[in-house]
Order: sequence, then structure tokens, then C-alpha cells
Amino acid sequence: MPPKANVLGQAQSLIQSRIRELDAEKARLERALKDLGGSVSSRASGRVGRPAGSGTARRGPGRPKGSKTRRSRRGGTRREQALKVIGENPGITVSEIAKQLKIAPNYVYRVMAELQQDKSVTKKGKGFHAR
Repeated sequence: MPPKANVLGQAQSLIQSRIRELDAEKARLERALKDLGGSVSSRASGRVGRPAGSGTARRGPGRPKGSKTRRSRRGGTRREQALKVIGENPGITVSEIAKQLKIAPNYVYRVMAELQQDKSVTKKGKGFHAR
């Protein structure tokens, strides 16, 4: 029985050889397609992902290049929504806030951490109070 390293080396060599053959065949086919007036798709040419410039972000007048527009929200930001709920219900818990805002509690925890850091709310026990 041949040593394992030899078998692995042979397998790698065969695979690399086959890849070179396929690359050469691909190049021939792309040239033939081009000669027939066709174009090579980005997937066929080996590119991965969306084509450059196909992003969905739109710039408005006066917006710097590369900046993206924000989606408008009907009820304000989550931060504002949470503050409103806390103001109306002092001592409310994260799970209760999440139910009222119809979002996941783990997201409310992030919002509440920001509000606490900004000293917009305080936490007493499990409940939150607006300042």
C-alpha cells in the first residue's frame, strides 16, 4: 500500500491539473461567445457578489458621495418610542417595552443601554424611569 502522503500528493496534483484544463476550456468558450457577439456574465467570468454600483442607496441633492439616506419612520426612532413608553409607564420592564413596541427584547436592551448612558432614563430594580 502506498504511503498516505504520496496518495494525497497525487490527488492534489490531479485536481490542480484538472483545474488548469477547465480554466483553459473556460477561456476558449468565453472567446467564442465574445466572437459571436455575446457577453460574458459576471458569474461566468469568476466575479462574486453584486456588480459595482448596484447598491440600493440613493443620494439626494447636497448629500456627500457615499452617504446613504435613512428610511423614514412613522413613529420616530426606537429610542424616542422607548422614551415615550417609559414616560407613560414609569417602572416598566424591558419585556413589557418590547411587547408594546412589538420588537425583540434583545434589541430593547441595546436601546436602553444607550438611554442609560445618555442619562435619559434610570433603572430601579427591573424597571426603567424617565428623567
